This record gives sequence, C-alpha cells and structure tokens, in this order.
Amino acid sequence: MAQPAAFGLNVDPNTGGLAIAGRIAAIADEAGLEYAGLQDHPYNVGFVDTFSLITWLAARTSRVHFFPNVANLPLRPPAMLAKQAATIDVLSGGRFELGLGAGAFADGIAGMGGPRRTPAQSVAALSEAIDIIKAFWAGEPYTFQGSVYSAPAVRPAPRPAHPIGLWLGVRGPRAVALVGEKADGWSVSAPYVPPERLAALNGIIDDAALAAGRDPDQITRLYNVMGLISDQDEGPFQGPPQRWVDTLADLYENQQMNAFVYWPSADRERQSRVFAEEVVPLAREVLGSAGR
Repeated sequence: MAQPAAFGLNVDPNTGGLAIAGRIAAIADEAGLEYAGLQDHPYNVGFVDTFSLITWLAARTSRVHFFPNVANLPLRPPAMLAKQAATIDVLSGGRFELGLGAGAFADGIAGMGGPRRTPAQSVAALSEAIDIIKAFWAGEPYTFQGSVYSAPAVRPAPRPAHPIGLWLGVRGPRAVALVGEKADGWSVSAPYVPPERLAALNGIIDDAALAAGRDPDQITRLYNVMGLISDQDEGPFQGPPQRWVDTLADLYENQQMNAFVYWPSADRERQSRVFAEEVVPLAREVLGSAGR
C-alpha cells in the first residue's frame, strides 16, 4: 500500500537570507507541512553551514521535520555525520531526517580538503556510509572496516529521538539500487531526474528492495519540484494551483513519488506560502492524505 503523500518547502541556507529562511520554515511549520529541506554545499561562499542552520530553525519551530537535501558525504565523515544527525534529532524532539549524497562539484570538495572519487568509489563510499550511520543509530559499540572507511572503535551516543529516515540523493543506476537495498528513501530533483525518467529508476529501487527482502512500499520517494505558481499555465511545473495539484497527483498515482518539496524559481517567500496554503490542502484532498 502506498504511503500517504507528504509535502515540504525548500529553505535556502543563504548567508544574507537567514530572516527569509526563518520565515519560510515558519510557513511550513504553521501550515502543517511535513518537511523543510536545505541544500548542503559547504564550499559555496554564499551559504552558511546547513546543519547549524537546521538546528537554529528547529529551535524556532515545533512540528516540521528538517533534512539536508542532501548532505555532502565527502566533506562529512559518516560516524560524525551520524552523531550530528542523532544530536539534532534529540534537540528537535525527533524532527530530523538525513538526506545523503555521494558529493557533486568535485573541485569544490577538493578545495576544502575532501577526496576526489571515481563514480565507483563514490558508490562504495555511500554504501559503507549507510552501514556506519545505521550502526551508530542502533546505539551499540561497533567496528567497521571497508574499502573506503574505517571505524575501528565506535561508541555511539546519543540515540536518536525517533527512527531517522536515511534518504539518498542519487540518480545513477548503481547508486539508485542502494536505495532499495538498504536506505529508507530517495530524494531527487525534477531538473535532474525529469518525470519521464522516474519509472525506470523506481523500477531499479523496487527490484533491489525485493531482492533484499524489503517492502518497496515502505521507501520514501521524495521529489523536489522547481517552478512557479502563476495564472499562466505553461506546463506541469508552472501554472495555477489546480495545475500543480494535477501534476502532484500524477506523480503520486502514476510515478510512485510520495513526498514533494517545492522550490520556487522566484519570489520565494510568497510562493512558498501559496504552495503551503493553497496547493497542499487541495492536493491532500485529492490524494486522500491527512498528513503526518
């Protein structure tokens, strides 16, 4: 049985836009949306640290769940990443999920001291990181030795306040298979994975999940949708609220996506409010979802 549809807003970690970030997070919180997602590009001179900003925003809200969309693995060692995630989850009362990516923008990563990895190394690192992070959250001391990471004497603490979802931001077939094999979800963006590619990649997730003895229906499939809510109907990601509802309904009913984070391409604060207050209630009604 498909998961109920969930909804969220993008919150940019702009150094000069912290007040806007706070207001958009508040919109998501007050409207009862499930998620607020934040990019994680530590090498971007215009961004503050994503995890620090999430902690600050979580302290100013009460319901919405936050997640990095997605965390840059090469610059965030997995055991420490697991500890950060668990700590924020405790501080927020169980409102943190972990989006995780293999790392884009190789020059930026290398410029901050991170490793340059081949595609095969990136997939191996991501797979090992999942194992290290989930073992940390389980709360028992452990050791790990892989081809990329070594963690010889981990003593985990704190325990997360709730079962944190670990969602992969990936689009290559080998990495996408990891979603079905061992992750809790998938987080991708419409400009990079357009709707016509979703069926094939979701098929890889389903097959990998079944091969691992897991239920594909329990996997979160989050789609970052970029566009504008406007009077002019110019396609699936630009048009009036009803056009957006139709788009989200198609993605949910026919493409297996079950969570949607809105990234306005302009006028971010006003557009976020329109999505939260006009589009989402209509979409919940159509999709029969009462939310979290």
